[in-house]
Amino acid sequence: MGLQETKIESLPFVTAELNYLAPTPGKPRTYAFDPPPGEPKSTSLPEPHQVPIFDARLIASNISLDREGFALVRHPTQVKDFYDDAELRAVYYPAVEAFLRATLKADRVFIFDHTVRKRVAGAADIRDGGPRQPATRVHVDQTAVSGANRVREHLPDEADELLKGRVQVINLWRPIRGPLRDSPLAMADGTTVAPEDLIASDLIYPNRRGETYSVKYNPNHRWFYFPEMTPDEALLLKCYDSATDGRTRFGPHTAFVDPTTPADAPPRESIELRTLVFHKQ
Repeated sequence: MGLQETKIESLPFVTAELNYLAPTPGKPRTYAFDPPPGEPKSTSLPEPHQVPIFDARLIASNISLDREGFALVRHPTQVKDFYDDAELRAVYYPAVEAFLRATLKADRVFIFDHTVRKRVAGAADIRDGGPRQPATRVHVDQTAVSGANRVREHLPDEADELLKGRVQVINLWRPIRGPLRDSPLAMADGTTVAPEDLIASDLIYPNRRGETYSVKYNPNHRWFYFPEMTPDEALLLKCYDSATDGRTRFGPHTAFVDPTTPADAPPRESIELRTLVFHKQ
């Protein structure tokens, strides 16, 4: 059973601007590097909408990764420096892998990358230039095509066999410092997202082409966040699910400007790990 309307309407909320995809001719595309001469960096233009974003803390236990497409979990960590790549791979990666295997009852978890973010006012979001900026457009990291391609890319020798079972791409996102009040993450309830709201969009790298979903505005979308997250908490975000049995397969999300953020709040620092989660079924 999904979240009940009467319970939702009684929750605290903020009203904030979310950047959806403006109508665009052709398939939207964004270059992850300096584009060729005469080409725009991106054809994905924002269409801002003011929406209520509900505080989900009171209903956290009723929210399901399979139904809504996200979940809040408690996950303390031993990491001392999230900016130390070697420590992340030696300490954080194995801890998250074991946690996800147990929490999601998975047969296998494979971590394929991570991104550290730190908001710097007015700075551009530059890849390969230190911490990234928070992502401020509504998106899903993978599509029906690119989710399966991640298996082929990272585990090519085993891909055919692994793709016979259920495959998910799950991000584990957490604040590095907290309580987080600046640029929190908003998640759409996957049961309110229609397939036609998701627009496959090319992400062009120097040596390959990825695909993500941009998201068209739909007034039926229902948005949630968990205010003042601490570094002992994490969000599970579903970016792809091969299961087609009615479970939410793609979870739109975005950073947003919370109008209640104190002026002296430290800039958001966060990290997300991207993982392939396998079930033999």
